[in-house]
Amino acid sequence: MRKLAVFNHVTMDGYFTDSKGDMSFAHRQESDPEWEAFIASNTSDSGTLVFGRITYEMMASFWPTPMAAQQMPDVAARMNNFPKVVFSRTLDRAIWQNTQLLKGDLLGEIRRLKQGDGPGLTILGSGSIVAQLAPHGVIDQYQMVVNPVILGSGRTMFEGVKDKLPLELTETRRFRNGNVLLSYERSARDR
Repeated sequence: MRKLAVFNHVTMDGYFTDSKGDMSFAHRQESDPEWEAFIASNTSDSGTLVFGRITYEMMASFWPTPMAAQQMPDVAARMNNFPKVVFSRTLDRAIWQNTQLLKGDLLGEIRRLKQGDGPGLTILGSGSIVAQLAPHGVIDQYQMVVNPVILGSGRTMFEGVKDKLPLELTETRRFRNGNVLLSYERSARDR
């Protein structure tokens, strides 16, 4: 069975986007070779990338561009070559290479994808997908990068989640640019 992970940036006050959906705070740190090496290695085993429409459109507008290839050639190549799934009721087609458009039941489709063979699945951004899936216990790992910034308002990844979701801390890592990686898995009591 494939594992489903989430990888997202959050602010000190817990937001993954500002109130207008902007995530640029996640890309405004000082240069940090350790951070850049982590990002390059972390994307090397992401398996299938999972997006909602908004994140998909943002990623598809950047990663296939010459600018992405120039700024981060290894990451851009991987992002473009990875298999991708986008969940959307409004898109007619997915134009980014290696992307499958799914319009069906989110939870059912994720359960079906997890039953397959191969590397895991990684949700990037896509807070509405995270919030819809988290209460059902199908997300196996949460990787959250806390960025050294406070927005004051915005959206959390867990908007609408009503019940407590017990998690266990499995890893922490501090970077020179001020980012802190926190990795969690579902509590053993909750599996």
